[in-house]
Amino acid sequence: MLRCGPFHFDLSRPLVMGIVNVTPDSFSDGGLHLRADAALEHARQLIAEGADMLDIGGESTRPGAQPVSAREELWRIMPVIEGLRGASAPLSVDTGKPEVMRAALAAGASMVNDINALQQPEALEAVAAGDAAVCLMHMRGTPQTMQEQPRYRDVVREVFHFLRARMAAAEVAGIARERIVIDPGFGFGKTLEHNLALLRGLGAFRELDVPVLVGLSRKSMLGKITGQDVEHRLHASVAAALLAVQRGAKIVRVHDVRATVDALKVWRAVDPE
Repeated sequence: MLRCGPFHFDLSRPLVMGIVNVTPDSFSDGGLHLRADAALEHARQLIAEGADMLDIGGESTRPGAQPVSAREELWRIMPVIEGLRGASAPLSVDTGKPEVMRAALAAGASMVNDINALQQPEALEAVAAGDAAVCLMHMRGTPQTMQEQPRYRDVVREVFHFLRARMAAAEVAGIARERIVIDPGFGFGKTLEHNLALLRGLGAFRELDVPVLVGLSRKSMLGKITGQDVEHRLHASVAAALLAVQRGAKIVRVHDVRATVDALKVWRAVDPE
């Protein structure tokens, strides 16, 4: 069971989270939906295509991306969140800033997707104060430094222990377990070999007994495997989403909602268990 404010999911099937980047510099679709009207149109289209939830972000976290102020982030995302109030799918805010979390939740978001796993001062309190869900992600370093020779002795074990510790901190702060999702953080301070090891070992995270979210859509690891640039990674992204679900992921965060939804429908028809 996953509780996102007024939305409850029994997780009897995998969920598709559609990406709405209200940024000029995201690695795949930066600048395409920077205007509020374009972002709203895109968001509504993703819901029509079958997205179970939307992830709205106003700050790029691609490798090397420069941070933006909370004021700038709010200027980008708040018209979109307010414009989607009452939507049939829950809204997630993709941010690590407590100020942005509080404003977005007050405006109608019902989930926080934090690449910092609520480690910023006041972040735990910002989420604990309401009934929103939270996704706790693993990242080594920052978007500016994370791909500078990341090293692990055992990437699956180290990511597992980090996420378990952040779950414990969230629960101590008053965030109920049914509100918690975890994300191993593919591409965030990991080499291709680390990412592949995490995907192979994804089943280990079931032991934490909370939904696992996986974001592999159009990422550079898929480009390294296939040789395709970011505009031609649809097929690899759908394949990666299916592999993640087969290994236990309950939520896949994707750019290409319709293709992913259709692929998962076929998979469930063949293997409903």
